Amino acid sequence: MSWEFTEDAAFLALCDAYKESGEPSAMEFLAHGEGAFHFQELTQNAAGEGIDLSDSSNLEEFQQEVIDALEDLCS
Repeated sequence: MSWEFTEDAAFLALCDAYKESGEPSAMEFLAHGEGAFHFQELTQNAAGEGIDLSDSSNLEEFQQEVIDALEDLCS
């Protein structure tokens, strides 16, 4: 992916919310409430950067990259 999403304001907000939530699982965090909201915002920003997430496999791959980044950078 050519877009460095970890520098995006939506990812930074997602990271902060994940830290504050105390949720041990990034996947679970993204599935509910505030995590889902910030992830939706991040996917919209990705589309604005020209990243095509309309295909479910692309979206799944992006979601896994976000999960990995949350666990690596925001734990």
